[in-house]
Amino acid sequence: MEEKAQSHHTTRHTLNSKSRTPLLRKPPPLYHVHTNPPPFPSSPQQNLSLVPSNLHSSYYYYYYCFYSQFHNTLPSLPLLPLPTDQRFFHPMTKALPLTPVVERKHQQQPKTQVSEHRNIKVGSTGTATEAALVVAKRPDSGGHEGSVIYLLANHFLVKFDPSQKIYHYNVDISPNPSKEIARMIKQKLLETEPRSFSGAVPAFDGRKNIYSPVEFQEDRLEFFVNLPIPSCNTLMKCCDLREKLPQKKVDKLFRVNMRLVSKFDGKEQRKEGENWAPLPQEYIHALDVILRENPMEKCTSIGRSFYSTSMGGSKEIGGGAVGLRGFFQSLRQTQQGLALNMDLSIAAFHESIGVIAYLQKKLGLLKDLSRNKGRELSLEERREVEKEIKNIRVFVCHRETVQRYRVYGLTDEITERLWFPDRDGKQIRLVSYFKDHYGYEIQFKNLPCLQISRTRPCFLPMELCMICEGQKFLGKLSDDQAAKIMKMGCQKPNERKAIIDNVMAGPVGPSSGTQTREFNLEVSREMTLLKGRILQPPKLKHDRSRNLLESRAFKGTRVEIWALMSIGGSPDQKSTIPKFINELTQKCEHLGVFLSKYTLSSTFFEPSHILNNTTLLESKLKDIQRAASNNLQLIICVMERKHKGYGDLKRIAETRIGVVTQCCLYTNITKLSSQFVSNLALKINAKIGGAMTELYNSIPSHIPRLIRVDEPVIFMGADVTHPHPFDDCSPSVAAVVESINWPEANRYVSRMRSQTHRQEIIQDLDLMVKELLDDFYKALNKLPNRIIFFRDGVSETQFKKVLQEELQSIKAACSKFQGYYPTITFSVVQKRHHTRLFRCGPDHDQNIPPGTVVDTVVTHPKEFDFYLCSHVGVKGTSRPTHYHILWDESEFTSDELQRLVYNLCYNFVRCKKPVSIVPPAYYAHLAAYRGRLYIERSSEANGGSMNPSCVSRVGPPKTIPLPKLSDNVKNLMFYC
Repeated sequence: MEEKAQSHHTTRHTLNSKSRTPLLRKPPPLYHVHTNPPPFPSSPQQNLSLVPSNLHSSYYYYYYCFYSQFHNTLPSLPLLPLPTDQRFFHPMTKALPLTPVVERKHQQQPKTQVSEHRNIKVGSTGTATEAALVVAKRPDSGGHEGSVIYLLANHFLVKFDPSQKIYHYNVDISPNPSKEIARMIKQKLLETEPRSFSGAVPAFDGRKNIYSPVEFQEDRLEFFVNLPIPSCNTLMKCCDLREKLPQKKVDKLFRVNMRLVSKFDGKEQRKEGENWAPLPQEYIHALDVILRENPMEKCTSIGRSFYSTSMGGSKEIGGGAVGLRGFFQSLRQTQQGLALNMDLSIAAFHESIGVIAYLQKKLGLLKDLSRNKGRELSLEERREVEKEIKNIRVFVCHRETVQRYRVYGLTDEITERLWFPDRDGKQIRLVSYFKDHYGYEIQFKNLPCLQISRTRPCFLPMELCMICEGQKFLGKLSDDQAAKIMKMGCQKPNERKAIIDNVMAGPVGPSSGTQTREFNLEVSREMTLLKGRILQPPKLKHDRSRNLLESRAFKGTRVEIWALMSIGGSPDQKSTIPKFINELTQKCEHLGVFLSKYTLSSTFFEPSHILNNTTLLESKLKDIQRAASNNLQLIICVMERKHKGYGDLKRIAETRIGVVTQCCLYTNITKLSSQFVSNLALKINAKIGGAMTELYNSIPSHIPRLIRVDEPVIFMGADVTHPHPFDDCSPSVAAVVESINWPEANRYVSRMRSQTHRQEIIQDLDLMVKELLDDFYKALNKLPNRIIFFRDGVSETQFKKVLQEELQSIKAACSKFQGYYPTITFSVVQKRHHTRLFRCGPDHDQNIPPGTVVDTVVTHPKEFDFYLCSHVGVKGTSRPTHYHILWDESEFTSDELQRLVYNLCYNFVRCKKPVSIVPPAYYAHLAAYRGRLYIERSSEANGGSMNPSCVSRVGPPKTIPLPKLSDNVKNLMFYC
């Protein structure tokens, strides 16, 4: 996250620049607060003229008149006055006092002292002193077990001169432009005012921060830039562009203020001994902006990734979306020093087409619009359109404009019935306005307009709007779109490595610009060579075979009473059910799972629309349960197609009926492949209480120094899922799971809670841990001596907060048991990172083998972390999982913890191969997703994020509690 500067140096107010025009001179320092109006579109080619900025005090009045008059001539929306946060000068404001610049001394952040404390004292309230909560250090120099393998990591060493001064200037541009226009303003200033910048080429983040290798001539600079911004005048034909006229330019005046806020260098880092300290965060952020300068000028920036059609990865993926290939880059402190993490990135973007054409592609609606111009949207279609178009940025095509608008929703009335008041308060019909002012006859009068304000009636006809280019696709991709995106990013290791190397050496790479020379930076173009280790896999009580037909579950369950429910399907599809039942029961028998060959009296055939009616669906499920005398163990639901009602089916079955369900599609059972039936049998076995395998030697025998059979250990996993990025109502869902058996540790129970919208810290963690410990005690008649906790989904910026709050919640839960003080190990599990490992040598086109572990060179300089690839990479390039231990009272060695985590990855209940992420974290993710499914269906039934009560709320949205799980399923792994 970018941080705003919090310190300022004393500014100098010397006026030593000569006037460049007889009218304007540089004014004394002004301090104004500007808010953010809608951004402006940009073009790579601009003809900018600079308005010099020397203004004597006697010209204040003239300047204010000029500025106000100029803004009054700017093009405005010809419908209704748009809300704006811009504050323009006015001649009458001459006498108003100016807010002085507040002088603040530069305050350095206190350095965090690394503490050696591994235990925290819990008081009566279950809290601990914050001073002791320091991220765990690496216990040794790294692990030694396993055979050596030479690897390349996509980290590129960055050499810098620690004595190189960096000067940080705050930039204020008014009115607030888009990033593209802000960068063009900066570029023109460099061309026309090199002396003001002391001849340097500073780096600009496009918003508020400029970093320079030398100090500017003055601590405070002010300029006025007259920027001719191109715009296009386009007309629409039915649903898309008919003609694109030559670009015209609209003059726009910008005021640019720069002031020095801090000076720093890299001398504070100490690399040797126990007094090692990291580089100041401000210094790393500055270097990150410097290295992003070149790609930001040539690519579309989304977060930390850059995308461009020039990389040859553009592909239409359907539904009004295109997939673009790009690259990710991030600066990291590692054991080898400062390194640039570079990786391939693929993302979906909205296709820049007309709004109506977009809706035709996205929803399949309005296909007949060209033939039926009088077509109206039904209520259900309006909801779908509003859901898909909300928060997308658009621009209008009927007039010259430099403005983009974010869609808030649709108008209640159709276009033909819309009226608006002009400046005199007179009511004007929208259709008549466009005909009189633009000579344009609106063709689709029965469609609603786009509403672009939450509070004021600001309307844009759909047919005159286009989707702005460079917008990341909002919402969830369809299965087909997701498959195409995954295919775009599914390169073999040698192909992915070649793409990354080409970016580093190409024109859009971070070292291809002038900034690295300006700041004395040297970025290596060679990946980091390092030594990894391949851990030996554990021996299993039932060795897994490549051929699943020859494998048998170590613990198979018995399903005596079950039912099959058919939802939809053609007669031909339904006729395949007897064969499917026969194949499934035989496969279960081969796997060691007993599934009775006889279902209830007959298959329950229901139409597809039952999934649209929750009351009817619940009634049918209750009928099936009653037919089994309330002893039903399983319902297999065969569905005609994927349906949103799947969530309702799961929620009703698991919370109201009390039965486990297994869903599948007719398209799969008609093909009836052996692999599909085997996977289905494994999932059924896991949900009912079975396990595919078990370690031959129990966990205590793997780590005898710390773990004993008579001292139980509990493995916990936790995860939080959040709603759609633009859903500002739905709560987040947290899930915690725990192992319930010892020493096998392969059966897990779960607890789920909804919590405050987008709250990452688990709020009821103490209550959930307390309930799980109660369950553990009931199962073993003993509380665990050790708690090993795996937390999924936490970014590095949240480490400290998670450690302070969630660790204390675990301690608080333990304190509710008298005299109970277990040792706790708290580890964060990260899958969404961009470190990739590649083989060296002739087999460079193959993935790294399972068991590959790296805990040197590219890991944290002092903290306890490692990368482990525990799975078999079949497609694409394997991504190792990053484990970062925040707290470790057990004092594991690197070898012990790495061996433990790798062995656990073989204990996943529904898979015959080791999984990529440690099972407690995997199960927590699945459980949280199941809770999200409950919430989403309830939200959609109540209007979801489209509900006006959500967006107009005064306080935070009310959290909807999750439905309570049935006693019959809450201790089963129903979420698998």
